[in-house]
Amino acid sequence: MAVHRFFIVVVLVGLLASVVEGIGVNWGTQSTHKLPPKIVVELLKDNGIDKVKLFDAEQSTMGALAGSGIEVMVAIPNDQLATMNSYDAAKQWVKRNITRYTFTGGVNIKYVAVGNEPFLASYNNSFLNTTFPALQNIQNAINEAGHGDTIKATVPLNADVYNSPEANSVPSAGRWRSDISDLMTSIVQFLDKNNAPFTVNIYPFLSLFADDNFPVNFAFFDGGSDPIMDNGVQYTNVFDANFDTLVAALKDSGFGDMPILVGEVGWPTDGDKNANIGYTQRFYNGLLRRIALKQGTPMRQTLPEIYLFGLIDEDAKSIAPGNFERHWGIFRYDGQPKFPMDFSGQGQNVFLVPAKNVVYLQPRWCVFNPNAKDLSKLGDNIDFACTFSDCTALGYGSSCNGLDSQGNASYAFNMYFQTQNQKDMSCGFEGLAMVTTQNATQGQCNFIVQIQSYSSSWNFRPSLMLPVVFWVLITFHLFI
Repeated sequence: MAVHRFFIVVVLVGLLASVVEGIGVNWGTQSTHKLPPKIVVELLKDNGIDKVKLFDAEQSTMGALAGSGIEVMVAIPNDQLATMNSYDAAKQWVKRNITRYTFTGGVNIKYVAVGNEPFLASYNNSFLNTTFPALQNIQNAINEAGHGDTIKATVPLNADVYNSPEANSVPSAGRWRSDISDLMTSIVQFLDKNNAPFTVNIYPFLSLFADDNFPVNFAFFDGGSDPIMDNGVQYTNVFDANFDTLVAALKDSGFGDMPILVGEVGWPTDGDKNANIGYTQRFYNGLLRRIALKQGTPMRQTLPEIYLFGLIDEDAKSIAPGNFERHWGIFRYDGQPKFPMDFSGQGQNVFLVPAKNVVYLQPRWCVFNPNAKDLSKLGDNIDFACTFSDCTALGYGSSCNGLDSQGNASYAFNMYFQTQNQKDMSCGFEGLAMVTTQNATQGQCNFIVQIQSYSSSWNFRPSLMLPVVFWVLITFHLFI
């Protein structure tokens, strides 16, 4: 038995040692119950993930990353872009969120993401006039603070900022979206001047979500669809075609060699008929193999930096784009791996290392009360529960879509009960629900037990604090 255990350890160590070099992930935190940042950082390290892209500069997250060696892209949310149009405000932001952490044993910051997909058409030009000035001010403030050689500001953009004219819809015809063409050219010129990369988010999944007639196989890297021919060049998947459309747009602006960073790429596991474990595994197997082989695209042989989207499911994200938005994680809400992955890029699918020391609420579930007499208000109570919790797994084509009406009620009631930290009063629903200690999971539909809620505020408890010297150092850097 001891020999058997030793063999398993050796195999796992060997697999982790062959993790694709330089793999990055997006760490989003729009969750009702967040994993403590220190646990997440250990999760990253245990799985050989050495790059992380954030969506803010929250102090506890940055503190947990200090000393980890993990390369960090810190971010400025869209709602702060207008403030960053003031150079003084930009300098203060850099002092608080960059200079504060740049010391030996601090945070390994490489990029600053100025906004997040600010030119989406759905934003109705809300950030059209504030993004570029914010980018300029932040990079100039970084330069003035003496960090410009190592830290670059960039703007993560959705792939909708470029396209091919419908009359000639091939990658080589890529151009900037007509309404922002001049602005994109100015941004690219500034990025080039500062040796910063162009950052783009590419989502092959959305091609299937938006168009039922889209050829399914073209969304993946293993081919099978009729290729797109572009002046003798063959495209067998949407990622390559999309990426090279960007390359063509950059070339048209005179910056065909600009480095490109893929800020987000991934596949959700739930919330839509095309969001499932099978498709997610297929997509990541193809993507990670490409990364392992350092295989670029027809127009750009050099593989770009790539950040997977995302790390952990986020049950508080907006579902305006679709229910799948809460299911992008390669890990569940509690840091448990969802499926075997091939982080080596060599066909070695294994379950990733789960988060350690996760603290759960009691093993209790809130379910439909079979003795309930008046069912006339069942629908209203289900609607209430789902309004204030995450019921996206109940949608068409999703993992819990096969439940009967009582099962739907139980799922909704339990999600609300867990969101409310299992407070007894949160499992009433006018006598339609009851608490049980028997696991309510039905088949592939998981009835969760939530983790203990984490507060981002730092309380002075030694078990949760970094060494005092760290806080002395960052305070020193903040005020000098």
